Amino acid sequence: MADFESDALEREMTVWRRDLHAHPEFGFEEKRTAAFVAAKLREFGLDDVTEGVGGTGVVGTLRRGSGNRAIALRADMDALRITEQSDAPYRSGNPGIMHACGHDGHTTMLLGAAKLLAGEGGFDGTVRFIFQPAEEWGRGALAMLDDGLMQRFPFDEIFGLHNMPGLPVGHFETRSGPVMSAEDNFEIVLKGLGGHAARPHAGNETLVAACALVTNLQTIVSRRLSPADISVVSVTELITDGTRNALPGLARILGDARSFRPEVSAEIERQMRIIAEGTAAAYNVTAEVKYSREFVPLRNDAELVDAAFAAARGVFEPGNIAVAHEPMTASEDFARFLDHVPGCFVFLGNGEASAPLHNSSYDFNDDGLLFGTNFHVAVVRQRLEAGR
Repeated sequence: MADFESDALEREMTVWRRDLHAHPEFGFEEKRTAAFVAAKLREFGLDDVTEGVGGTGVVGTLRRGSGNRAIALRADMDALRITEQSDAPYRSGNPGIMHACGHDGHTTMLLGAAKLLAGEGGFDGTVRFIFQPAEEWGRGALAMLDDGLMQRFPFDEIFGLHNMPGLPVGHFETRSGPVMSAEDNFEIVLKGLGGHAARPHAGNETLVAACALVTNLQTIVSRRLSPADISVVSVTELITDGTRNALPGLARILGDARSFRPEVSAEIERQMRIIAEGTAAAYNVTAEVKYSREFVPLRNDAELVDAAFAAARGVFEPGNIAVAHEPMTASEDFARFLDHVPGCFVFLGNGEASAPLHNSSYDFNDDGLLFGTNFHVAVVRQRLEAGR
């Protein structure tokens, strides 16, 4: 693609991205976003555009040549319940909701790839452009799969990407095997007998027990699991029904746990139940533990990682391509697709000065748009090469 054409596409994509940023929508509420995506895909001349897959998901299909192989490219569309702290003219116009994870950029990069591939071809087979809802709370991929994604729009392999704050724009990373962790959520409810703050002996209040339990939970990783297994247990909320002069009779402890193997996840839950019940008994209160598994671990296919690196060499400078050294303990529901087909998830730089993901000051770096689009295109042309 000539430089002037690249410049024009980059400008067009920047307009799309900023429009999406200004109109963020929470998971399964992405009606405007989905309509925007579907309209663009039809404008580009795709063979089929299906809306409402898994609620608000969109799937576009593009066929060229006579090849019978199909590759899927996936982008997420949802935003977060965070109030944006920005003076940008395209800042969120929906109070309390913002694109704090760059899904506006991911959607835009995939739209750019759809436009290029529809206009230029250069592949033999079928491309599925999957625009997924509700990634942030781990329900969107499952919703699309439950809605018959694999049967209605079959494909042989899938690729996805995510921007990475701290990594310079124009840089690329991925790795074989474990890439991102599972996420489990837990809620522990302690029940006792609250009462007057001046008479703690007259009841069995729950706040001291809850504080002890928060501390005791820290021993799961440090003392109950093998140091060889990467895992995290984080308490994120402690809520009671007490007030200034009333001791609480109920306390709720909420948080999440991260791991890379089902056996580790199971052991975290088992130890959590033992510790919660033991701590509650020591303070003469009761404990109820609710434990759920929201995200599964994301593991990249080795062959497709090699393919991703090969494609990246046509897009990124040689010194800007690297193997990611360690798995991340963040989670990503792209992993749900990998229960059905092999796939590869990669990371692209969002800039060293970028605010962290899920931060109220975060913004996707538009300088990275063409890198993501061109990577998508390169992967398609490599994996659906004529005569393969």
